[in-house]
Amino acid sequence: MPETDTIPARGRVGVMLPRDLPVRDVLPYARRAEELGFDQVWVVEDLGWRGGLAQAGPVLASTSSITVGIGIMPAGARNVCFAAMELATLAQLYPGRLIAGIGHGMPDWMRQAGAWPTSPLTLIKEYTTALRLLMRGEPGPAGGRYVRCEGVVITETPDIVPPVVLGVRGPKSQAAAGEVADGLLLAEPAAPAYIASSLRHLGSISDASAREVVTYDAAAVDDDEDAALARVRDGLTAIGEPAWAAHIDPLPFAAQLREHRADCADARQFAQTMPAAWVRQLSIAGTPDQAREAITARHAAGATSVVLTPTGPDALASLDSLARVLDPRP
Repeated sequence: MPETDTIPARGRVGVMLPRDLPVRDVLPYARRAEELGFDQVWVVEDLGWRGGLAQAGPVLASTSSITVGIGIMPAGARNVCFAAMELATLAQLYPGRLIAGIGHGMPDWMRQAGAWPTSPLTLIKEYTTALRLLMRGEPGPAGGRYVRCEGVVITETPDIVPPVVLGVRGPKSQAAAGEVADGLLLAEPAAPAYIASSLRHLGSISDASAREVVTYDAAAVDDDEDAALARVRDGLTAIGEPAWAAHIDPLPFAAQLREHRADCADARQFAQTMPAAWVRQLSIAGTPDQAREAITARHAAGATSVVLTPTGPDALASLDSLARVLDPRP
């Protein structure tokens, strides 16, 4: 049976493909990310925007070596057998270049779509277990509460089975990632303290050297630090809301941040008026050297891949500026 590639991408730097990027720019953006030297490009699947698998295929086809991550596919959105077939096919066609992110999905979106389970934790554990078995060409496991694919066998399997990482926030879900997945995907903001806290929840994967920890962060790079900090604030509007509590709780200024949000009329005012010191910790922003230090701190905290989400009105121009963090790399 083929095995999952057990050598993770240590110390990698990736870039997010923005969900609202005009369709004419999607493939040029991916090609430019590869030309600039980014290790990975991540596509997102947010309800009402673009499909993750539908983006990943053309991005892989239009590039030659960059790794493509899908972050994330909600477990409740697709039958696991057909998801495994799709992922296995991409991994066959583009060996060693795919990472599959699975998550619960945003509860409000999943409820809108009629796909929010009574027990999201049970679903994601059953789903991830089955997905990894099926992509290896092994029979589907015995039927569970939500996932039923006993005896199903996928005959077209890749030589390098893509890692499956769970994009989850809660401690129980992160612990589940340590049990059934190849690692974690941590949404933004992923400050070093949040990474360290999440890794404690993750526990020990059977082969810790193969553990993937992918982090997202809003990012802006400029020779003028103030300009970069001003630009990145638009990427921080949501983080004062309750759903982001797990990201904020490990930070030393968590209580002050909540007080600040309560004092603001809306999320935009909150982001535009928070202290610059908080912005620096909650994003990857500043001069190239400062942004590079922020990336290094995330790697030191345990991230194997740090993914930058560009902020600003022109994503392609932002991509070029973000690549300045790569210049000194061998």
